Amino acid sequence: MSNNRSKPKLAVWKFASCDGCQLSLLDCEDELLQLADTMNIAYFMEASSRQVEGPYDLSLVEGSITTAAEERRIREVRAQSRALVTIGACATAGGIQALRNFADVKEFTSVVYAHPEYIATLKTSTPISAHVPVDFELQGCPINKKQLLEVISAFLHRRPPQVPPHSVCIECKLRGNVCVWVAHGTPCMGPVTHAGCGAVCPSYNRGCYACYGPKENPNTQSLCHWWKQELGADEAAVIENLRNFNAAAPAFDEESRRQESGSD
Repeated sequence: MSNNRSKPKLAVWKFASCDGCQLSLLDCEDELLQLADTMNIAYFMEASSRQVEGPYDLSLVEGSITTAAEERRIREVRAQSRALVTIGACATAGGIQALRNFADVKEFTSVVYAHPEYIATLKTSTPISAHVPVDFELQGCPINKKQLLEVISAFLHRRPPQVPPHSVCIECKLRGNVCVWVAHGTPCMGPVTHAGCGAVCPSYNRGCYACYGPKENPNTQSLCHWWKQELGADEAAVIENLRNFNAAAPAFDEESRRQESGSD
């Protein structure tokens, strides 16, 4: 076994999130043991209190930026990291907490907290890429652990990660699923959603909820048009599906605002 000093250093960081994507890494189990033999897991507070100082060869970052303190901290993380990969919907698209971006945060805090004056928060929840350069974004809520292992392996060997950019519709075809939209008239985000979940929801005759965010070059405008014209979905339902786990993803953000303005 190699000495820790000669191994590449891996760090895992948490910002505003539920920890689900870090748990996906822990869920790797046997593969995680192999990873530990290949890399020095130098900083991963979800798994160990052990902390090894940087710089780090690879940093995995979970969570969005929601406070001024987080804005400062992510810049510090970036400065210590040779490569920085964001993992999950919060880190890549603001997460479910990005719903604040469409509302009045002061009103929210006044309703939720007994003493809102003690709450230090930003008006928006934003992805890591809005604040520092990011080397790769791994989408999902939570992420696919096999895709995560592929990304780590790719950065270890200094090659591009092989993560499919296609839609959930391709995953449905691979599983032999009958299309819930065509067969049952069920509104589904699958045509514009990044693959990675294995088409879990359509496999149970439910429409896709876009947990993995927008796929490469999604035509959200066309999707919303067909939802409304052919499936009879109202504007509120369309906007609700765009403003979900990946509300701040540009493709979903822009189309939801366009729908809200009544442009379609």
